[in-house]
Amino acid sequence: MTITQSYQVNEKGYYGDFGGAYIPEMLYPNVEELRSQYLKIMDDADFKAEFKKLLKDYVGRPTPLYFAERLSKHYNTKIYLKREDLCHTGAHKVNNTIGQILMAKRLGKHRIIAETGAGQHGVATATVCALMGLECIVYMGAIDIERQAPNVARMKMLGATVIPAESGSKTLKDATNEAIRDWINNPTDTHYIIGSVVGPHPYPDMVARFQSVISAETRLQLQEKEGTELPDHVVACVGGGSNAAGLYYNFLDEPSVNIIAVEAAGKGVNSGESAATSALGKEGIIHGSKTLLMQTDDGQITEPYSISAGLDYPGVGPMHAHLYKSGRAEFISVTDEAAMKAGLFLSKTEGIIPAIETSHALSIFETRAFKPDEIVVVNLSGRGDKDLNTYIDYFGY
Repeated sequence: MTITQSYQVNEKGYYGDFGGAYIPEMLYPNVEELRSQYLKIMDDADFKAEFKKLLKDYVGRPTPLYFAERLSKHYNTKIYLKREDLCHTGAHKVNNTIGQILMAKRLGKHRIIAETGAGQHGVATATVCALMGLECIVYMGAIDIERQAPNVARMKMLGATVIPAESGSKTLKDATNEAIRDWINNPTDTHYIIGSVVGPHPYPDMVARFQSVISAETRLQLQEKEGTELPDHVVACVGGGSNAAGLYYNFLDEPSVNIIAVEAAGKGVNSGESAATSALGKEGIIHGSKTLLMQTDDGQITEPYSISAGLDYPGVGPMHAHLYKSGRAEFISVTDEAAMKAGLFLSKTEGIIPAIETSHALSIFETRAFKPDEIVVVNLSGRGDKDLNTYIDYFGY
């Protein structure tokens, strides 16, 4: 593969045909303030030092790159797991919330809002707000509040106010809608910590940059373990796509590295109960950016479905839409059943209970062949504590 185009965002906030900032006029000052300042702030020596220190001492980075010996033997290839599940709060989400809370402080914001699906981003946001002594409001779909009860309890213990989204499918899309409404009503004192590589520019790029620590560490760790910084394949689940963006970021312009994105097919891509955006999506605008999203012929957003509360988003971030359309990434859709079996298999094979999101990524080894000498890095984006009730119900434990 010869790379003839950039996979990074351009100065107008686009990845190829996707991205931009399609926002209400009332949000323009906030988004423009962030756009004009984020790179300058992120490049500041004091900001970088504080971010790095908190990632090390508070989050627990670097996270291990673990060679999964039994899993590798079973699938006859070299499988490494990037252990983001070992981050403080149990997922990669905290990398971004640490960065954004430092950004908010420098912008003089003292009220923080967030949306959450699986609850990991909500927990990570509530965590950093507690750390910094800032007010925290988290919007969460009413259905997700029921199926992610442990994370709701954690948010409340951390001092956050959790507000249910009762509209639409009562999941992540609707929580995002409510958070945006809040931001429109509170434009001056509030910073919206978006949890994924979605939303208006500069959010997709900013979140990807904060999460890029994942692939930066992976390169160094692979050099130590395998004598090369470059794996043959990098694999991650994609809902909005922040964990995937973090793993892909420092490999985007390395043509020898194959990028694999795994989406939630739910009960089947064409079952009507799916969240496989690459297979079902068309170009459109959602939550402030142009991207691929699931929609009807007249442009109404289709309700997504996945057993995973973190993957049932009707679109993908604009970076991922560009990776799909350009052919840079290989997109694979995985059903609930395949994902749940893969999560149980990892638990019994390596003693690691993964989040159901991650289980989608792990399930591809059943159908996608890899060579014995190939190095495959899977982003283990979160741990399965939050999903135990779903696992219990599904397998009848």
